[in-house]
Amino acid sequence: MIDVIGAGLAGCEAAYYLATRGIEVNLIDMKPLAYTPAHASPLFAELVCSNSLKSDDVYGNACGLLKEEMRRLGSLTMQAAEVARVPAGGALAVDRDKFSAYVTEKIKSCPKIHVVAQEVSVLPERGIVATGPLTAGKLFEDISKKLGGGLHFYDASAPIVSADSIDDTATFTGDRYGKGTGDYINCPLTKEEYETFVTELINAEKATLHAFEKREIFEGCMPVEIMASRGKDTLRFGTFKPVGLFDGEGKRPYAVLQLRKENGAGTSYNLVGCQTNLKFGEQKRVFSLIPALKNAEFLRYGVMHRNTYLNSPDVLNADFSVKGNPELFFAGQITGVEGYVESAMSGLLAGIHAYRRAVGKPTVVPEDSTVCGALSRYIATPNRDFQPMNANYGVLRAGFAEIRDKKLKRQRLGERALAEIEQFRALTLS
Repeated sequence: MIDVIGAGLAGCEAAYYLATRGIEVNLIDMKPLAYTPAHASPLFAELVCSNSLKSDDVYGNACGLLKEEMRRLGSLTMQAAEVARVPAGGALAVDRDKFSAYVTEKIKSCPKIHVVAQEVSVLPERGIVATGPLTAGKLFEDISKKLGGGLHFYDASAPIVSADSIDDTATFTGDRYGKGTGDYINCPLTKEEYETFVTELINAEKATLHAFEKREIFEGCMPVEIMASRGKDTLRFGTFKPVGLFDGEGKRPYAVLQLRKENGAGTSYNLVGCQTNLKFGEQKRVFSLIPALKNAEFLRYGVMHRNTYLNSPDVLNADFSVKGNPELFFAGQITGVEGYVESAMSGLLAGIHAYRRAVGKPTVVPEDSTVCGALSRYIATPNRDFQPMNANYGVLRAGFAEIRDKKLKRQRLGERALAEIEQFRALTLS
């Protein structure tokens, strides 16, 4: 019997893998007895910030490549994402309710998995800890005491608006560079509209954060108002970039906000890249300055919350086990991987490693030519300025230096990674 603490993406991946290999699992989660400030659903694998799992381009994007690696390893997250997929151009976005419902049903219907509703307060000696980026209370204190403390940064989510409240006379549909099937609603702004929006965004009142919390903001989840404060054109070269987008007259707007489907029915849309810490009233006021959103009904306002992660290079090995205790593993964003897919990946690998320990075999870390192997090594490599890391080509083992064409080089890196992951899969199934 192996205990897995936490039924988020990482915990469910770990529990499901172990169960499919015949291991009895106690999946322990505090829901529905208690919830973190960011969670509201009793379902497992709840997606809090965005409904996007980022690019699905296997040979053109590192996160797309990581997803394919996970598919080949039998990822539950990838199964659920396929079932709950909603149109999103070249990205893999999901109906978050369908996604979580699928994972929850798979977990609860598995005879090898025993779901336990309990709030854990003491770090166990054995098992997998996947309590997520909002680990708090007595368990956080015990982890801090035994593993030398945790670091933390802030994570922000974007607002969601009702589809029928979007002014379609001020929008056009289409995906950047014509990719996809016209899944995004594009909200163009003139130079004057954009500059007014940026001015009000910068000067809007922000929600107050607890004084005892460190104000460290991870670049990958930067609030839109912080980005805007770095220069009036910062958003035009980032979240609001018009490159590759053309309106019905074939003209490129001065700036564009993209809206992405939040659910399969297309009744709600996410403001892409607009993670924010503005007060709710200010969010409505400022985002309503965008012509397409002048009468928008906000179904959910953006929120900002603290994410906790370990100083993993000091305390974890590349197989996600605790240094000095090979029977205890961590998984998820608490390890210092950043993002839904990366978090699920670490849970899947932690499950694979825990299984091998349970049957008396040594753990094997995927090669650093794979995205999952490179990220595994990243969190265990000494780093004085350790920060959470997304999937990216920079963490992969170098190769194909002779190839100058970027697209071709990524193709070769992807082919190498998938060949390596097939060897890893064969080894773990032996």
